[in-house]
Amino acid sequence: MTALQLPAGVELAGALKPGFETILTPEALAFIVDLQRRFNPTRQALLAARVERQKRLDGGEKPDFLPETRNIRESDWTVASLPKDILDRRVEITGPVDRKMIVNALNSGANVFMADFEDASTPTWTNMLDGQINLRAANRREIDFTEPSTGKAYALGQQIATLFVRPRGWHLPERHLIVDGEPMSGSLFDFGLYFFHNAKQRLENGTGTYFYLPKLESHLEARLWNDVFVHAQNTLGVPQGTIKATVLIETILATFEMDEILWELKEHSAGLNCGRWDYIFSFIKKFREQDWAVLPNRGEVTMTTHFLRTYSQLVIKTCHRRDVHAMGGMAAQIPIKNDPAANETAMERVRADKKREAGDGHDGTWVAHPGLVAIAKAEFDAVMKDANQIARKRQDVHVTAADLLQVPQGGKSEAGLRQNVAVGIGYVEAWLRGIGCVPLFNLMEDAATAEISRAQVWQWVRHGQKLDDGRAITKELVRQIVREELDKVKAQVGEAAYAAGRHEDAAQLMIDLVEQPVFREFLTLPAYDRIVADERQAA
Repeated sequence: MTALQLPAGVELAGALKPGFETILTPEALAFIVDLQRRFNPTRQALLAARVERQKRLDGGEKPDFLPETRNIRESDWTVASLPKDILDRRVEITGPVDRKMIVNALNSGANVFMADFEDASTPTWTNMLDGQINLRAANRREIDFTEPSTGKAYALGQQIATLFVRPRGWHLPERHLIVDGEPMSGSLFDFGLYFFHNAKQRLENGTGTYFYLPKLESHLEARLWNDVFVHAQNTLGVPQGTIKATVLIETILATFEMDEILWELKEHSAGLNCGRWDYIFSFIKKFREQDWAVLPNRGEVTMTTHFLRTYSQLVIKTCHRRDVHAMGGMAAQIPIKNDPAANETAMERVRADKKREAGDGHDGTWVAHPGLVAIAKAEFDAVMKDANQIARKRQDVHVTAADLLQVPQGGKSEAGLRQNVAVGIGYVEAWLRGIGCVPLFNLMEDAATAEISRAQVWQWVRHGQKLDDGRAITKELVRQIVREELDKVKAQVGEAAYAAGRHEDAAQLMIDLVEQPVFREFLTLPAYDRIVADERQAA
């Protein structure tokens, strides 16, 4: 094993597998450790501010547009001009950073591939470092993949999607690299290594270095990212504005600060995106102590409900006023190969969703499977004759705080409760095995949908809700359904496969999260602790 040359005050707590030393070079480590020392104090202060804000929300405060930034919202300004290769983003595909996914996504016919270190990837040390190796190879056009079981070979075609990268959110640590006694920020780790190894290569390729930024809750969190971008570009001698970043509006609080977020990232902005699944999770989480905020079955909380439709239209109006893209949300459906009728029903839902987005004025949309690229593209092609719809300013849209906080009506069924339990356990079980993007019940699920599932069960129990048939939703009922859903899985996969999996561990984590009196901010934090413990045990 090659020994790493570590900067003073830095410890490596992850295994150094062959190839990792090509990413964790002395120069790369010095770069990311500098980012950590320079920006982590601000990150920690912003995370502390989230806690204080949550206390006020728990006490009944409702969010509103900030009076102190009214001038930014009301004055006329635009973000910096956009590079040619991201003017047309009508279909974007997302997925984890494994080698096969990267090749297939870049070849999928989508305009953009968002390679995801966050919700679609379990942050095992191997996944994170292999992902960096894979993306560096992709930027050099040196990436290929051969399926071990079949020998089928995959290689990049001539025309490939434009690459964006999503680092982990500000809240997530990287416990395998310890800087001055503390785990490094996962955000700065992912961003820093990718930027260090690829920014100049991408300039040689005639493009910039493009990112998606997740889980932001305020414009001050966007300001921190902008400060990181400015410093990183200066340090590596890369022209300012080489970085462009799209912010996911996937927290209810960020919705009230969208103009301000674009303002903070002005030179580096590539617009906003409707992160719809995390947005629903955020709504439950932020208003967790409020009876008025209890949501109905997840399946009834669609983008046609008032609070989600107005949110997406406000994203469009805000972005287009500032001459930048407003991206639509994820179509999580996947092709159903063995049931043509069910497949057509699923694809029709995708068409309707993308038709609505294109008609509203979005400049593009997300899909989770290559089989959906053509369907989404057709709906945008029918409406969007130019590269984007930024010229549609949507001045007819008028959204108030009350619109954004209007809770949809609907039921709370046993089927809805079971779906939450089954999806939560099914996803976490795969996550604990290192797989962060999982097909469940004909949908491609990532951490966001698992978060909705466990949050909604917690909310229903916490607020003493009743099922439509009158039964109380209690901890005991949830435990009963967890056991029944586990028995279904065991019957389906067989005793041996069940024992080899992590179903019981996932179920226990689900129960622990649902039964905690104080809502746990992210399930990925305790789950990550288990991943790290597993790695240490296996070492």
